[in-house]
Amino acid sequence: MVSQVIASQNVAPPIYDTLILSDLHLGADMSRAREALSVLRENRYRRLILLGDIFADLNFRRLKKEHWKFLSFIRKLSNPKRNVEVVWVEGNHDHGLTEIMSHLVGVRVYQEYQWEYQGLRHTAVHGHQFDGFVVSKVHVSYLFGTLLYLQLQKWDSKDKIVTRFLDRLGTRWQRLSEKVAEGALAHARHHQVARIFCGHTHAALQKHEHGVDYFNCGAWIDEHPTYITVGEEGVQIHEYVERPEDLPGVERSPAFAEPAEFGDEVGFVEDGEYEGVAT
Repeated sequence: MVSQVIASQNVAPPIYDTLILSDLHLGADMSRAREALSVLRENRYRRLILLGDIFADLNFRRLKKEHWKFLSFIRKLSNPKRNVEVVWVEGNHDHGLTEIMSHLVGVRVYQEYQWEYQGLRHTAVHGHQFDGFVVSKVHVSYLFGTLLYLQLQKWDSKDKIVTRFLDRLGTRWQRLSEKVAEGALAHARHHQVARIFCGHTHAALQKHEHGVDYFNCGAWIDEHPTYITVGEEGVQIHEYVERPEDLPGVERSPAFAEPAEFGDEVGFVEDGEYEGVAT
């Protein structure tokens, strides 16, 4: 189920059990961190899962002001007083950063995360584990899939039309969506999981097979970024819809009240933890 969410300031949004977003690629020119932050501010949820590839690469110098603002919000959200469980699932682009970020942002980092809701077992894993090329060609993937891709974004137009086209073309050419979905569904069946959530492919998708539901929450580098909610209405894939009040410099009243800002862009809170779950 794909829906467009247009929040009203007069109606309180529902409280979801879980909100999931993936592939923000902080540090990339195409990262839509500002819009992702709007989604986190405007919705109410008991658990937030950052489903991998939150960073583009290890180079923090690429991070822009809106990228630091996103990280600052995650740090504040992870404060136990907020009563929101914040989970970071490691993606292939996050490799080498997870232990640093668990301390910097104060969240627990997993290779795979599982939870129970409404009597069903859910699991979240980034999805690169089911991508044979990334697994077998780590260095080649980083050289051509990350560094060259980041450089191309700088050469591309303001709207990044060429880069986004190549991203979609690459996904289709490798049959990446199908490969990850097939691997995830097999993994879920093996571990007796009812619902499995992935990112990695940059393409939102829902698939049901042999009693298992697979969901891919898409990415935040596309013209139409998407995210997932799990709640009383079931699992929904939402497409982000930009509104005038979301534009830079326009003030708005967030539905999800935000705590006071920290003075520094970077700081340390209570140590998070890194935890790998056997797959």
